[in-house]
Amino acid sequence: MKMFKSDNTSGVHPIILDAIIKANEGYAHAYGEDEITEKAEKMIGELLGCDADVFFVTTGTAANVIGLSGLLRSYEGIVAADTAHINVDECGAMEKYAGNKIIQVRNSEGKISLDDIIPLLEVVGDEHSVQPKVISISQTTEMGTLYTVEEIKALADFAHKNDMLLHVDGARIANSVEALGTTLKEMITDTGVDLLSFGGTKNGMMMGEAIVSLNKEFSKCYLFHRKQGMQLVSKMRYISAQFIAYLQNDLWIENARNSNQMGKYLAQRISEQEGVSLYAPVDTNMVFAYMDKGLIEYLLKDFKFYVTDPSAGQVRFVTSFDITREDVDEFVEHIIKYNNK
Repeated sequence: MKMFKSDNTSGVHPIILDAIIKANEGYAHAYGEDEITEKAEKMIGELLGCDADVFFVTTGTAANVIGLSGLLRSYEGIVAADTAHINVDECGAMEKYAGNKIIQVRNSEGKISLDDIIPLLEVVGDEHSVQPKVISISQTTEMGTLYTVEEIKALADFAHKNDMLLHVDGARIANSVEALGTTLKEMITDTGVDLLSFGGTKNGMMMGEAIVSLNKEFSKCYLFHRKQGMQLVSKMRYISAQFIAYLQNDLWIENARNSNQMGKYLAQRISEQEGVSLYAPVDTNMVFAYMDKGLIEYLLKDFKFYVTDPSAGQVRFVTSFDITREDVDEFVEHIIKYNNK
C-alpha cells in the first residue's frame, strides 16, 4: 500500500540500493577515511561551488543537533519558527544534547521574517537573557512552503550584520531546489548560508544526511562534535555510496521532481472534490488541506496520512519519489465514492 503520511514511508531508489551493494565489495578504511566517502564529499562541494566541509551522519535530527551545537556557546540560542522540526519533532534533542535554547517565533505559513527576529535583538548584551546567535530555517518548511533565494540572502545578510549565523534545515532541500528552478549553489552558497543540513532520506536514500559547513571558523569542531554525538559511523562507505548515486546524473533532482509534481497533482485533484479545501497553494510535495471529519475517518480505513488538527479537520499529505498518478487517482476515487454514497 502506498502511503501519503510521509516521504519517509517510501522505499529506497533501486539505483541507490545497487550502490550500497557495490560498496559492499572488498575492504575499505573505516570512519570515513575511504575513497567512497572522499568522492561523496567532493561531489557535495562541487554542487555548492565551494570548499565546503562535509560530515556524514545517519539522521536529520543528528545533522541538525550536531551541526547547530558546533555554532553555539552554552548561553546562546537558536531563533526558529514555532513549527520548525528542531522545535516540534525532535523530542527536545537540541536542548538535551547541546543545552541550547530554541527561541521560537510565530510562523507565517511555515516561514519567519526579519520582522519576527528584530525584536529579539533587544536582549543582546543582557546577561540575564539567552543570546540569539543562530537563525535556523527549514527549506522546504514544515508547511510545504518555500523561502525564495532572495529571502534566504536577506536573512543571511541580517544575521551576519548582527553577529549571527544562518542554518538551513534541508531535509527536503532537493524539493526546494527543484521547485524554484535554481541550484544548490545559488540557494545556499551565494546567499551566505553558514551551515546546511543536507537531507537524502526523504528523497530515495535508505539513510543518511550530511552536516555541511560553509564557515571555516566552525568546521574544525565537527570531527569532535560528530564523534561525541555518536554519529561517527565506522562503515561510513555505505552512507557515502548512497550520496554518490543520489547526486550522479541528478537523481536527487529527478526524484524531487516526481514527488513535487505528484504533490501538485494531488492538490489539484482533491481540491476539485466536495468536502475538501486546500490550506495554501502547493509548491512541493507537501499538501495541507481541510476535510470533512466523516471523510477523514473514511479515508483512514484504507490510506495512511496525518491529521494535523483534528478539531479543524486539517490533514497533511506527502508524496514520495515513487508515487504515481495512478496512486493519486486511486486515492481520489475513494473521496468520490464517499461523496456519492
